Amino acid sequence: MSTRELVVLGTASQTPTRQRNHNGYVLRWDDEVILFDPGEGSQRQLLHTGVTATQLTRICVTHFHGDHCLGLPGLIQRLSLDRVPHPVPVHFPAGGVDYFARLRHASSFHETAELRPEPVDTDGARFALTGATLQARRLRHPIETYGYRVVEPDGVRMLPERLSAYGIVGPAVGELQRAGYLEVGGRRVTLAEVSRPRPGQRFAFVMDTGLCDGVYALAERADLLVIESTFLNSEAALAAEVGHLTAAQAARVATESGVRRLVLTHFSQRYADPERFAAEAREHFAGELVIAEDLSVVPVPPRR
Repeated sequence: MSTRELVVLGTASQTPTRQRNHNGYVLRWDDEVILFDPGEGSQRQLLHTGVTATQLTRICVTHFHGDHCLGLPGLIQRLSLDRVPHPVPVHFPAGGVDYFARLRHASSFHETAELRPEPVDTDGARFALTGATLQARRLRHPIETYGYRVVEPDGVRMLPERLSAYGIVGPAVGELQRAGYLEVGGRRVTLAEVSRPRPGQRFAFVMDTGLCDGVYALAERADLLVIESTFLNSEAALAAEVGHLTAAQAARVATESGVRRLVLTHFSQRYADPERFAAEAREHFAGELVIAEDLSVVPVPPRR
């Protein structure tokens, strides 16, 4: 069985607290292990999870504010220290290429890992994964910022009772899937007759942003949406001014976009009680809601 789950390394915005580390999120998606927005302390947080630096296959940075990227130097050096045997692509806003270069070479070390910078220079940029696509969409923040989503192509689910009714078994099932039809007993049986559509799974990662088209494009039909909810509604004006979302806004996005499981994170240090975010979000979202906690694991909902 493949593993598809989110591992939360940190959930604080701007500054860490006694309970919350700076940002950091790992997505296990089959053979991909993608690290998103490693803030300070991400390398140490990994030690408390089942994820190692060697397992990382890709790194995605939404933007170059410190709470989303200052963990990069240590993690990049760790890849070389552990002599990671595979290339590791790194995606980040193209306008921040100088920031990335400085973080990559923040101190002296012997670089052995094959790090592959792949900047995002267009809204809607796509990168190939095994059996899926990584997409980037422009967000609205004071500096260049992109959100990401992983999209699995739609497929079909075979219906055993219909296959049995037509006497289709064994290798013939694979032949039917490849060709789209099969000649059985003098008649043509199509794939549509013995299957039903199966939507591909979708994961979305939305950090520092005000409401914009990119937020909705990323969240559309997401099985798991990880989204910032820095502020509560009492600070809605401040959120709009500095390019952030409230819990209520994030919840409305999830409802309007058909999200199945919603993960709120990136909480301002001004709020001590995370249940306030849950209460505000529940007014606008009736689906599965998770208030992210450091070192928690959130599965991608099972396929429909």
